[in-house]
This record gives sequence, C-alpha cells and structure tokens, in this order.
Amino acid sequence: MSEKPSTTLPATVDKIITSPSPREPEKAQISVEGADHLYRELRIENALTDENGKEVRLKPGAEVEVKIEAPLEATIPKRGENQPEPRS
Repeated sequence: MSEKPSTTLPATVDKIITSPSPREPEKAQISVEGADHLYRELRIENALTDENGKEVRLKPGAEVEVKIEAPLEATIPKRGENQPEPRS
C-alpha cells in the first residue's frame, strides 16, 4: 500500500493557554512556518502520547512539526506549464 500524499511544516509552540474552567483543556498555541500570516497560528489541546503510551504536554518554545496528509483520491495533479486546468 502506498503512502498518503503529505507535507510536513516546521512550527514552534508560542505559548500555553490555561483554561479558565476546569472542564476545558489546556491549549498549546503553535505558529506554523510557511503559512500565510493570518492563518499561521493553531490552537490545539495540549495533550500528546509518547511511545510508551504515557500522556505528555508541549512546553513553550518547543520546535514541532505539523504534518498534513490526504488520501490519494482527495488530491489532483499539480498544474504545470504544459498541463491544462482540469474541467469540472
């Protein structure tokens, strides 16, 4: 089976946002390098699992990677100079 098409972007944990409510999880704010300025920041629940199944958290300043992947059927070939735009 082939791998899904993907790209991986470098990112940095800017800050950790504590929740005002005990029912809401702590968030990690992550800046993705290479993203458009207005869409650079992601906020995710600050809960990860290590290789031993233990829960861990990100810390401010951590260098991380953001991976985007899609099933092959969700992609189209990149348009080149000699390749026309696909018709709908």
